[in-house]
Amino acid sequence: GYGGGDSEMLIGLWMRQRGNRDDVFLIDKGGHPQGRVPRPRLSPEELKADLDESITRLRTDYIDLYMLHRDDPVIPVRTIIDYLNEEIGAGRIRAIAASNWQPERIAEANTYAEENGLAGFVSCSNNISLAVPMEPMWGGCVCVDDAARAWHQESQFPLMPWSSQARGFFSGAFTPENRDNGDMVRVYYNDENFERLTRAKKLGEKYGYSPIQVSLAYCLNISFPVFPIVGPATLDEMDSSLGAMGLELSDAEIQWLNLETAENPL
Repeated sequence: GYGGGDSEMLIGLWMRQRGNRDDVFLIDKGGHPQGRVPRPRLSPEELKADLDESITRLRTDYIDLYMLHRDDPVIPVRTIIDYLNEEIGAGRIRAIAASNWQPERIAEANTYAEENGLAGFVSCSNNISLAVPMEPMWGGCVCVDDAARAWHQESQFPLMPWSSQARGFFSGAFTPENRDNGDMVRVYYNDENFERLTRAKKLGEKYGYSPIQVSLAYCLNISFPVFPIVGPATLDEMDSSLGAMGLELSDAEIQWLNLETAENPL
């Protein structure tokens, strides 16, 4: 779990004190690399160890949606799907999803599941945002490129993107002159993304939204199912993210924001 498991323990305590477990849709993840070894931990034994720990910390007996942090192409999809379905059968997992998996591996896993009467992945969590990363923020992570976007569009396979607001790139904290954050410079600092920021400001001024709200609305208005993951640190940031749900963007505005056209729809 995040924070060395502290986040799971706090959520578990919060649910226990309020008696609201049945009212909460709980999403958790397993299979993250540990220590200095970047290898994903996706063997049945490693996944079971992670799930055991998560359920104990959360003080629950099931997780509604269980995601895998990474993929390991060395492990056959049947091994992973078979194990996860054992946990579904045991009632410890209700549904499964993949994070940082390539579309072809997701399709392979779901084809195997369908052919064998098993549950497949119901969504994936790869990165997409208005700011297009030049490389993933972390090793082993997957960003939605043009080919993956076309796959999602054709299949309508749901996406739950991490860093959907590009780690605050549109917050006003980042300018071409401010290069203090080396990771942000490495991943997002190029002329195209700063042009996207400029366009987000212009569109936000038209409708009364901040640039970071426009960036989240961009994800919400993509023409396949997208459920952006946000990471508000304050109640104001939470209110800002929720406010973005009120901004509906046209296809022309989506294309203009993403630099697919120079024709200004405003």
